[in-house]
Amino acid sequence: MHEIETNFKFLLVEVERQIEATLSVVEKHDERAIAKIEARDDYIDNLKSVIENACFATLHGEKRPSAAEVAYIRSFNIIGNNLERVGDHAVNIVRQTRHYDDPECIKQYAYKPFFDEVKHAFDWMPRAVLERNMSAALKICRCELHLDRLYKEQFDRIRDELCTGYQTGDLLTTLFIFRYLERMGDALLNIGEAAIFGITGDKFKIHQFTALKDILAESGHELPLSELEFESIWGTRSGCRIGRIADPAPGEDLSRRDVIFKDGDTAKLRKEAANIEHWESLLPGLPPRVEAFREGKKSSSMLVELLPGQTIQDLAVAGDLDLLRRALTAQCLTAATLWQKTLVRGPIAAGCMPQLRARLGEVLTVHPNFDAPSRSIGALPLPRLETAITAAEAVEEKLSAPFTIYIHGDYNSNNILYDLAADRIHYIDLHRSADADLAQDVSVFMISNFRLPIFDAERRRVLNTVIVEFFNFARSFAAKQGDTTFEIRVALGLARSLITSTRFELSERFSRQMLSRGIYLLSRVAGHGGDPAGFRLPVAAVCY
Repeated sequence: MHEIETNFKFLLVEVERQIEATLSVVEKHDERAIAKIEARDDYIDNLKSVIENACFATLHGEKRPSAAEVAYIRSFNIIGNNLERVGDHAVNIVRQTRHYDDPECIKQYAYKPFFDEVKHAFDWMPRAVLERNMSAALKICRCELHLDRLYKEQFDRIRDELCTGYQTGDLLTTLFIFRYLERMGDALLNIGEAAIFGITGDKFKIHQFTALKDILAESGHELPLSELEFESIWGTRSGCRIGRIADPAPGEDLSRRDVIFKDGDTAKLRKEAANIEHWESLLPGLPPRVEAFREGKKSSSMLVELLPGQTIQDLAVAGDLDLLRRALTAQCLTAATLWQKTLVRGPIAAGCMPQLRARLGEVLTVHPNFDAPSRSIGALPLPRLETAITAAEAVEEKLSAPFTIYIHGDYNSNNILYDLAADRIHYIDLHRSADADLAQDVSVFMISNFRLPIFDAERRRVLNTVIVEFFNFARSFAAKQGDTTFEIRVALGLARSLITSTRFELSERFSRQMLSRGIYLLSRVAGHGGDPAGFRLPVAAVCY
């Protein structure tokens, strides 16, 4: 670490010298000074590379660093790259001065506040990075906002003056200089956020950090954020930032228990909070409790209760058949209760093919060869993807479910928790809940088990058992409600989920398997020909 910190200090000094020299060139054009700045840029690049190499050497050395040390080391690599970028912008600024017809032009504008702001950021860097001072890190981040504001003021003025047609070349040169100064702010923001990463051990955007700090204060967590443990929960595809916050010294005070922090789109989080409230009214204790909600115009954040238990996915993968059996029994009992309680008679469109169409572009972006002319499963020829979808659409247009239920909306096996101690089920990630066709949740749950990239024969048998047993349970419920077209709608839902899931799967072999099975199910639906009530789902198509 000593080598990394020492070279960081050298790099900081060199880039700061570049900024000071750049200010001198802006104020008084000097070709020799420009040449020195350009020459010093190579030394800055070398220092950045030395820090980068030292970071990787430390991470992969004989002594394994702790998680906190890894974050600290990684933060230096990020900071080194962005300091080098600030230096590059300084070089670009002095090169711009060569284009002036009248070098005095820029003195008509407020350029010094830009340099003052950058200098302030450099003054705070040793404390933020080496002393891990959170206040200093936040001040560096805020420099970007100040530089953006300064740039907006000068941009508006120059834009208006360009309309006069006077000194247009010099005005454009001045604008480019201000643009490079504004881009320094972007690099400074990255440095400030990297410093926060080195302090907290987790990557935050500044607005996320501010939201987390504010919502913790509102919810009664009085400890400084640096004393709380934040563990990111990756794998979400919703666009939300999700993490678990653990109090290192929990007591009996309920405000100090572990919670989940979410930060993301306001409409999405508002919808999830409302859905949680609705689920709670249907079955108290089923969803997590919302501890706090802080709403913004575009982005909002909330703290939700960390529920006990393991996901159905984890139980299936672990292979503890006795525990999995108990969990599935509880899941089915809970589902039956909720389905019956929220059932409303009246037709509703199946709607699977529009959902498939909406995601088809993403699928073909990841797998552009999926719309190949021909495909087969063994000796069974399959139509083109587009042909299969079009044919299935014609069938689905005439289909409808005879009732709605309040569905989870993202009924994956990793969104269903089983609490062994209480022998009960919990639902999480509820932003898509709505009144819809039962087949939607059923098909999503089945495919969430199928698409797990697990190919061990024994564990695959467990997953296949989960798929088949849940389908049989759901089919029995539907039959008791007089739903005669349940199986053909589930087939459409399975096909949709198989095909759209490939956009998250880069394995060529496995993604092709999912695509082929999806096309096969679409073809079976389109080729049925008779009464939809007579369709029987080939469950083997979703058993690997």
